[in-house]
Amino acid sequence: MPSKAKTGKKLVIVESPAKSKTIAKYLGEGFIVEASIGHIRDLPQPSELPAELKKTSVGKFAVDIEHDFKPYYVVSADKKKKVTELKAALKDADELYLATDGDREGEAIAWHLLEVLKPKVPVYRMTFGEITKEAIQRAMGNLRDVDSALVDAQETRRVLDRLYGYEISPVLWRKVARGLSAGRVQSVVTRMVVDRERERMAFKAASYWDLTGQFGADAGSFKAKLANVDGAKVASGRDFNDDGVLTSKNVAHLNEELATSLAAGLQNAEFRVRSVDTKPYTRRPAAPFTTSTLQQEAGRKLRFSSKSTMQVAQRLYENGYITYMRTDSSALSDEAVTAARRQASELYGPEYIPQSPRVYTSKAANAQEAHEAIRPAGDSFRTPAQVAKQLSGDEFRLYELIWKRTVASQMGDAKGSTATIRLGAVASDGRDAEFSASGTVITFPGFLAAYEEGKDETRGDDDSDEARRLPNVAKGDALNASEIIAVGHETSPPPRYTEASLTAELEKKGIGRPSTYASTISTIQDRGYVRKQGSALVPSWIAFSVIRLLEQHFSDYVDYEFTADMEGDLDKIANGQAVGAAWLKHFYYGEDADPGLLSIVNNLGEIDAREINSVPIADGITLRVGKFGPYLESSVPTVDAKTGEVVESARANVPDDLAPDELTAAKAIELMETAAPEERVLGADPHTGHTVVAKNGRYGAYVTEVIPEMTEEQIANQPVEYYKNGKPKPPKKPVKAKPRTGSLFASMTVESVTLDEALQLMSLPRALGEDAEGNLITVQNGRFGPYLKKGTDSRSIGSEEEIFTITLEQALEIYSQPKQRGARAAVPPLAEFGPDPVSEKNIVVKEGRFGPYITDGITNITVPRATSLEELTREQAVELLAEKRAKGPVKRTATRKAPAKKKAPAKK
Repeated sequence: MPSKAKTGKKLVIVESPAKSKTIAKYLGEGFIVEASIGHIRDLPQPSELPAELKKTSVGKFAVDIEHDFKPYYVVSADKKKKVTELKAALKDADELYLATDGDREGEAIAWHLLEVLKPKVPVYRMTFGEITKEAIQRAMGNLRDVDSALVDAQETRRVLDRLYGYEISPVLWRKVARGLSAGRVQSVVTRMVVDRERERMAFKAASYWDLTGQFGADAGSFKAKLANVDGAKVASGRDFNDDGVLTSKNVAHLNEELATSLAAGLQNAEFRVRSVDTKPYTRRPAAPFTTSTLQQEAGRKLRFSSKSTMQVAQRLYENGYITYMRTDSSALSDEAVTAARRQASELYGPEYIPQSPRVYTSKAANAQEAHEAIRPAGDSFRTPAQVAKQLSGDEFRLYELIWKRTVASQMGDAKGSTATIRLGAVASDGRDAEFSASGTVITFPGFLAAYEEGKDETRGDDDSDEARRLPNVAKGDALNASEIIAVGHETSPPPRYTEASLTAELEKKGIGRPSTYASTISTIQDRGYVRKQGSALVPSWIAFSVIRLLEQHFSDYVDYEFTADMEGDLDKIANGQAVGAAWLKHFYYGEDADPGLLSIVNNLGEIDAREINSVPIADGITLRVGKFGPYLESSVPTVDAKTGEVVESARANVPDDLAPDELTAAKAIELMETAAPEERVLGADPHTGHTVVAKNGRYGAYVTEVIPEMTEEQIANQPVEYYKNGKPKPPKKPVKAKPRTGSLFASMTVESVTLDEALQLMSLPRALGEDAEGNLITVQNGRFGPYLKKGTDSRSIGSEEEIFTITLEQALEIYSQPKQRGARAAVPPLAEFGPDPVSEKNIVVKEGRFGPYITDGITNITVPRATSLEELTREQAVELLAEKRAKGPVKRTATRKAPAKKKAPAKK
């Protein structure tokens, strides 16, 4: 067979179309750049396996658990066309370059391409940390083979996550609620948020007081705070534990009486300066961004979610503006150091750069140093002004943040001095009071001229030195005192995690990979385990149930150290120091005294679902996590104040927006006392004899009939059916009849609705009659109000009460009018947030068919279920629109009819 003629073409495959366009500009003639658009194949759902595999060792997970945990991969349905296109392009190529990202996921994509395309031409693995001409040229000079150890690590993680999720999630379905999921990292992250809420729930506040005063000298006035009384340090928030107990010794704990009397006794006291202490101040710049620190800082300064940060960073990388955005390294290349120092010198002056370049190393647990830090792309950086017209609003803000941080990281220390003045006097009651004031003055800004790192919320007093200049005073100088007042404080509970602080804690503990933090935090919100309240992350009650079950029965798998160690083991596999199949065997089957996951799942024993889903709140009041959400239940019989009936186990719904730490014993009692009756018997339907009740449901009040179930005797007395062989069939289980129901009108309540009204509501829809063409017209109540219906033609009517009074003639009159679309009075928006930074159109929130949505008139996005309108901020609205804009329009696939089958010719 003759060999294939040379074409001179070289096929380069990357992950994304945006990346392919940017690279194509730098490769020149002869190169064809195609995008795989992510992974081309993955593990299928077990239900999608071929029938012959479903009963084998592959059937449970789509992984062969008896033969080295070999995965069964399939090309994704939506990637079959792409694979065909890549194979066609490969036929005309003399060489194949796999240029996917250089991390584990990118390496795995390259390996899958190799396995599926089966190239018969030379194959080269090409990686680069930025998409610039210089970087591409350097990458062409450093070609290599696919790294099998990195592929093994990625495949091990994929199989590990499948084993974990598929074994543990069904336990949650049986004992908590259907549809829940467990995940190797997501469950641990959820536990961290739940643990923080538990700390807040157990927290007991302590009260303490201190004094502040305004003091003046010839050189000026300043504010100072009480530091010591009779030589003992005044107690502050840091001196109490979370039980509200004073733990520090030899401190003066002032209450309101002591503080106010001291303030009164100092009104006419003679204050003098007791000491002046001045120390040099030095502050170093923060290291260049890693994935984790970029997410944290973008959250603090730009109010971006972790997910939004990574989406914007991905676009900046693919279009050649920044280096690769998934990295644990804070190191800069020699070219980047030179570029940063040169730019700092040009913009701020040569005195702003230190004599020697700064060198940074990662401090995070399990850090991987495979990539460079996130920085502006190129051997010379473009300033924000130079790229402003080429980037969208969010892209520009993130690029500017990265540019500032990178340049600042190679600038000099900020320098100055911190002065502390101690001053005091003796009160009229003989107590000695000493006040303190500190101030930091920056004499050389250094890196602060370019950038200052943000901070997360912390506990305790704000004792940070203000950037203020204190007056020039000396020991013994007299001071004039004014406005000496007593100030009361309470200790604060641990602050809830924000996305930024949670990311920092995950990195500190070595849990998961920074490249997955954004998707993990997004997942626990999408699954309903966590919601945002402002920027704080608040766990749901169902998250409490899930974590409680996992802690009691799968303790290792939500243990912080165990999870971090697993991450370390995956790193060893990536470095070629361990083999994935052997590690998975130990994880799943266990070894010696170390039980594996399979053994734990098979020996769970009895799990008390009611106990798992119960949280004691107050004496006799327990929170239950039920099928339709959380509710309170009283174990003490109570008397209904309105009806006088004794209720054995009264219940009350828990508001969706009430955070777990806000459900105190007092709040629980209030909810129980103000709860509407859960159910009220209205009487019997005179036609059916069925009992009619009014209920308060999760989605509003309604009425329904109670259909009694058939007794065993009635079931046994049903007509007997027989098999063909003459033997009688067992009695059929009766099909449960669906009860009639009806939502209460807005003017009705469970307490006030009558039996007659209930029967009317359950009779809906109400038939009015037929029009001249014989079309039936009905009237009914719907989500958007009462309406008439004739076939597919619906018309709104005025009020709910008209449902039972409107006549056929009135309905025909309404239908005789042309249907008005959009003719209703304009409804004012639910909220307004000003102009969008990208479209420059006004952002508003409107009520839509499927709930409230955000729009700028061009792009629409539904308000997330976990976010209430009251909590929605402008930053969140801008961010959500940006995310939707980045995804582009939804592609709708047209449904085609299959061609008619040709009839087979008739047999002769």
